[in-house]
Amino acid sequence: MIGYYVHHQGNGHLHRARSIAAHCPLTVTGLSSLPAPDDWPGPWVRLPRDDDGDPATHGDVTAGGRLHWAPVLHAGHRDRMAQIAEWIAATSPALLVSDVSVEVALLARLLGTPTAVVAMRGERTDAPHRTAYDLAELLLAPWPSTLPEPGWPGHWRAKTVHTGAFSRFDGRSPAPADEPTDGTRRVLLLMGSGGRDISAAEVAAARAASPGWRWATLGGPDGRWSADPWPALCAADVVVTHGGQNALAECAAARRPAVVVPQERPFGEQAATGRALTRGRLAVVTPRWPDADDWAALLEQAHAQGGDRWSHWAPGDGATHAARALADAASKGRTPRCAPR
Repeated sequence: MIGYYVHHQGNGHLHRARSIAAHCPLTVTGLSSLPAPDDWPGPWVRLPRDDDGDPATHGDVTAGGRLHWAPVLHAGHRDRMAQIAEWIAATSPALLVSDVSVEVALLARLLGTPTAVVAMRGERTDAPHRTAYDLAELLLAPWPSTLPEPGWPGHWRAKTVHTGAFSRFDGRSPAPADEPTDGTRRVLLLMGSGGRDISAAEVAAARAASPGWRWATLGGPDGRWSADPWPALCAADVVVTHGGQNALAECAAARRPAVVVPQERPFGEQAATGRALTRGRLAVVTPRWPDADDWAALLEQAHAQGGDRWSHWAPGDGATHAARALADAASKGRTPRCAPR
C-alpha cells in the first residue's frame, strides 16, 4: 500500500494525485483535508484542517525556520498529525508520497516509512525543503529532464524521476479549434483557485484592447468554474494562463498556444516555471500582467508560435510513468532509475 498526502491549497495537487492513483498497480490511500473525489480508486483519510482560527495564536509556525507550517498548540494540527501517525501504525504503508508538505514527509520518515516528495520548481534550498528532499527516497519531478531546475545538488538529481507534465486529460486527442465564422479568434483565460493576482478591470482592459479576439474566462476574477475545461481549451486559439503546474499540463495536453503570466508564489515557483518554458520555447511568457496595449501583439505572437512543442513538456504518459516509479519504490525498497525525458 502507498499513502498519498494531498495538500488542500488549490486544485493542482488533487488533480495530480488522481492521475497517479488511477494508474498505480498498488492500493493508494489518500490523506487530505479535502473530501475524497468521486473517482478515487482506494481508501481516503479525511484530515482536520490546521490553518483555521486566529493566526495571531499560531505562534512561531516555522519553529525558528526549520519547518514551514507547524502552528503551536493548534488542535487541528495536533489531531492531523496524530491521525496520519495512527494510519501509518495501522497499515504499515510501503511508501508515503508528500504532495506537498515538509512536515508530513518528516513525520512519515520519523515513523520509519520511506517517503517520496513531489518536487516543486523555484528556490527550494531553504532548511525545511533541504531536509525533506534529502530524506526522501525519490523526488518526483513533473517536468521533463531536458528542462531541469537549475542549482539542484547532485544527490537530488540522482534520485529524481522526471515524468514530464501530466494531467487528467492525458490520453484525450486534442481537437483543433474550429474556424470562427465572424473572423475573430478565441482567447481562453484559464486561472486557478490557488490564487488570484489579476483584477477584473485588467482583464476588461485587455479584452477591449484586442478587438480581433473574443475572450472567455474560466476561474480567476469573475470567471465561471467548469469541472471539465477540456472543450473550452480545445476551442481556444490561444490560452492565457498562470504558471501553475496543473494549468500548464492541461494546456499542454490540448496542445494550445499560450501566453503564460506567472503569478507570485512562495519560493518563486511560477517564475521558475516561466523561465523553463522560455528556455524550451514552449509558450510566450511575460513576467507580469501586460499593459492593455500589449495584448494584441502577444496573442498574435503566441498564435504564430503554435502549440506543437508542448509535446516536449507533456509527453502524454507522465501519470503512468509516475505511478510505475512509485510502485517500484514501494515494492523493491529502492530508488527507481529511468530513462531521461
